Amino acid sequence: MEAADDADLRRIVVAIDGPSGSGKSSAARGVARRLGLRYLDTGAMYRAVTWWALHAGVAVDDADTLAARCGEPVIEVDTDPTAPRVTVDGIDVSRPIRSREVTNAVSLVSAVPAVRQRLIARQRELIGDGGIVVEGRDIGTVVAPQAHVKVFLTADEDVRARRRAAEGLAGMRVEVDLTRREMARRDRLDSKQMMKASDAVVLDTTDLDLDQVIDEICALANERVGACGQR
Repeated sequence: MEAADDADLRRIVVAIDGPSGSGKSSAARGVARRLGLRYLDTGAMYRAVTWWALHAGVAVDDADTLAARCGEPVIEVDTDPTAPRVTVDGIDVSRPIRSREVTNAVSLVSAVPAVRQRLIARQRELIGDGGIVVEGRDIGTVVAPQAHVKVFLTADEDVRARRRAAEGLAGMRVEVDLTRREMARRDRLDSKQMMKASDAVVLDTTDLDLDQVIDEICALANERVGACGQR
């Protein structure tokens, strides 16, 4: 489905929230590409801080030190949906931030108020006047409560675990069981941030393929496009 009004699309903000494995990243990038919008993965920014802490010798469970030093790393993100690059102090960390070590530590880092304050401010700067698809866990509630389109993706727990494990490729059956446990832990730790906006559309992706999810979100965007100039 194509956009109805390119001028209004340049002002639209699409917020996509949901737990790990619900398909946020793939869907958000797909929507951004199809509608010609920018793309922002806010989770990658928290992962970047986590990667920095692990390599700077800052304990990820030391909230006070993280709060005091979280302003040190220079974190840059590319909003091109075809190549969403992330750098820390000029180092490309797009792949390292997806490691299991970072994944299992990021919830502790993202819970630190000072870290959140810093990154949310930067995320709002990147959103700017719109024309962007933003994904994370608190976009529709905290980062961009004014978003024109708010979608909360969900999926069956087993499906989410299989999707996440497939990204790691190796040892599928063992990985699925381990990934399910790790995801459950992250969901518990992230529960305060992972809130569904009251006006968000809930989309269960359990039985949907990626193109179907993208179709649904693009349809919502096209329905709302005329409201972009009213906020």
